[in-house]
Amino acid sequence: MDLSFYKSDLAEELRDEGRDEGRDEGSVSTYGTAILTVLEQRGIDVPADARQRITECGDLETLHAWLVRAATATSAAEIFADGKA
Repeated sequence: MDLSFYKSDLAEELRDEGRDEGRDEGSVSTYGTAILTVLEQRGIDVPADARQRITECGDLETLHAWLVRAATATSAAEIFADGKA
């Protein structure tokens, strides 16, 4: 059996892309969890629609902005103040 493909540059490139995608997905999940944790630990109610919006957002920049706002927000709605995502 010829296994040379698995040692090729193309195979390594495909593996790298998979690793990068995995990191991005992990980062999205981590940000969403962090936002919810911050709000919950601060005693802020997180309605189902806000929780869904946070967990379904796939934009790291938006999630980071929401995480920063979660540190000082007085309600879950406040983290969405600029209307992004």
